[in-house]
Amino acid sequence: MFKRILIANRGEIACRVIRTARRLAIETVAVYSDADAGAMHVAEADAAIRIGGAAPSESYLNVDAILAAAKASGAEAIHPGYGFLSENAAFAEACAKAGIVFIGPPASAIRAMGSKSAAKALMEKAGVPVVPGYHGDKQEPGFLAKEAGRIGYPVLIKAVAGGGGKGMRRVDKAADFAEALAGAKREAQGAFKDDVVLIEKYVERPRHVEIQVFGDAKGNAVYLFERDCSVQRRHQKVLEEAPAPGLDPKTRKSMGEAAVAAAKAIGYTGAGTIEFIFGGGPSGSAFYFMEMNTRLQVEHPVTELITGLDLVEWQLRVASGEALPLKQDELSIRGHAVEARLYAEDPAKDFLPATGRLAHLALPPSNPQGPVRVDTGVRQGDTVSIHYDPMIAKLIAWGEDRAAALRRMASMLDETRVAGMVTNRDFLRAVVTHPAFATGDVHTGFIGEHAKELFLADGPAPDRVLALAALHSVLANAAEAVTRAAASGDPFSPWNRSDGWRLNDDAWSIFRFAEGGREVAAREVAITVHYRKSGYVFDLPGGSVPVIGTMAADGTITARIGGEVCHAAAVRVGGEVYVFDGGRTWRLAIVDPLAAVADAEIGTGKLTAPMPGKIIAVKVEKGAIVERGQALLVMEAMKMEHTIRAPADGKVEGIHYAVGDQVDEGVELIQFEAKED
Repeated sequence: MFKRILIANRGEIACRVIRTARRLAIETVAVYSDADAGAMHVAEADAAIRIGGAAPSESYLNVDAILAAAKASGAEAIHPGYGFLSENAAFAEACAKAGIVFIGPPASAIRAMGSKSAAKALMEKAGVPVVPGYHGDKQEPGFLAKEAGRIGYPVLIKAVAGGGGKGMRRVDKAADFAEALAGAKREAQGAFKDDVVLIEKYVERPRHVEIQVFGDAKGNAVYLFERDCSVQRRHQKVLEEAPAPGLDPKTRKSMGEAAVAAAKAIGYTGAGTIEFIFGGGPSGSAFYFMEMNTRLQVEHPVTELITGLDLVEWQLRVASGEALPLKQDELSIRGHAVEARLYAEDPAKDFLPATGRLAHLALPPSNPQGPVRVDTGVRQGDTVSIHYDPMIAKLIAWGEDRAAALRRMASMLDETRVAGMVTNRDFLRAVVTHPAFATGDVHTGFIGEHAKELFLADGPAPDRVLALAALHSVLANAAEAVTRAAASGDPFSPWNRSDGWRLNDDAWSIFRFAEGGREVAAREVAITVHYRKSGYVFDLPGGSVPVIGTMAADGTITARIGGEVCHAAAVRVGGEVYVFDGGRTWRLAIVDPLAAVADAEIGTGKLTAPMPGKIIAVKVEKGAIVERGQALLVMEAMKMEHTIRAPADGKVEGIHYAVGDQVDEGVELIQFEAKED
């Protein structure tokens, strides 16, 4: 076994590898970019080495810097994690040339599976079923359009070197093919330096079912059962579970054996995943090879919880020359596990990634063996950067059966609280508690099919939430008054009180909130709090109610509002209060009546950048007459393309940036004049 390894990655996966290495008494060396100098993985490793600037190309994709760090640290092996260089055959070869073990498959296996089209051809030869499509080298737009027509719409355009949904477009009709192809190629070139695509038939209501495989250098290979990753947005996974709901033992065995055959066909060693499209056959149980990921997957924890194994430990043992720890007949499934990916992103805005500081972060307590596990690479106070994936944490729940695992996951999400930026927490909870998801009726179009129930409308905050926000303010003020009084020269002065005391008058205070946060113009609500010996009386929009309650240091509130007992939480960040109640996050701005009121508002005629990024396409010219929804400009941010569209019929009065320009969040991109009715 190795004595010291270097982890050529960051964030959650780097911390995950460190945890296993520490248990096995293996020293770890972290690498970091300028943006990650104070990151969690740097603090947790035994040593850390700077490898370059914030941009991935200057650091986590810098092969020379990583190899230099490995040599300087005396590391015997490099664990690539996932993403970055994990599936880079040239990097695996460079490690071998430098005399450093690459903890992953041989470069030949990575190269064989690196091209989706070549991989499909190889799988066809191995007898593994593949989706009908075109996987050749001809890339002329006209030819590809003809192939799409031959295959039959809907089709899926996919970057052959892609992953994570980048360079992928679904096309439902021929008229949309040219624009979709151009976008897919442009995104693929930006993400992978390779714009070659393949075209394949889009299977209606498909499920994404993948098989975890493991091989060693002695010719052994096994499958560690399957994961269902069907719930996706932008072709990227949101929720994963193992085993796949409703999969019968016969099909499981067939898929597992096909996956092992695929791994053996390329002399595979280490951890890998064979991804299948599942469904579309007469019995609904047909499966087709989609691609192979020649690395550890983000969702590997659900496999670990149902098998009781540590897949990172298996990686380390196989890479050090050991045989697989177990044979196929020694592997079994116990219970059910579900993983939810907590992201800094806005589901209401097409899952637009968010950046900023994690002003408040509370996650459930974690146990690597379950039943409740949290894998994260950030802490409260850390910054979610524009340069990297906006994942905050992976929440993994295990149960004796699927229903128990889903209940536990819902509870974990209730305990998760993030303030300071928008997240997908509420959306995740809506998914895991949705009746269709509970029955296992999952497919890759699940989110679109159930959008009305999953994308929770903002709406007015209910009285209960307003009461919790006001109670938080009352209790926080009381705690602050106690601290202030203790530090003052006269702790008994009435001016140190926070109970609304007034000379010869009823004791009361008024708290004002604006719904939707500071950026949203919404109704303002004033709540009068009357102080009584037995508690409080709150004058809410729906009437007056008695209120009593307590608040812990972490913002957890236990209260009785009217006749209802509730357990919730609230935290203040700057001029806002975040209320976490009933699986929902409510963001309320604290209105200070003494503060100056800003009259200026962003005009409806300005289209601004939703986040920092780069302009990659301008679709119109100044003076153009456009229709509502028409694409005006395309920008790249967080490794994804975002199209700015006309909000109404109107005229483009001005274009302020050109292709190649870098823009900051909130800057005006296009001056737009809406057509008058």
